Amino acid sequence: MQNQISIEYPQNLPDILQVTRKSFEKEAKMAMAVKLFEMKRISSGMAAVLAGIDRVSFLLNLHRFNVPMIDLEEDELISDMQNA
Repeated sequence: MQNQISIEYPQNLPDILQVTRKSFEKEAKMAMAVKLFEMKRISSGMAAVLAGIDRVSFLLNLHRFNVPMIDLEEDELISDMQNA
């Protein structure tokens, strides 16, 4: 079972952005998923489910929102490399 939210936006917004209504709504879902992932509130897998795409596609599209796939601090990266 899934919950649903409804977001109001101006009827002409997709026209202003020169996209279809469906494309605008798909991008809005992706933007919300990306932001929650970037804030480390949800995993990439959960973000992908939220966006309605597979995890690999989600990760490969993060660059469109200037969000890195991997966001590790230097000490975390060094530790990961030492334990690899």
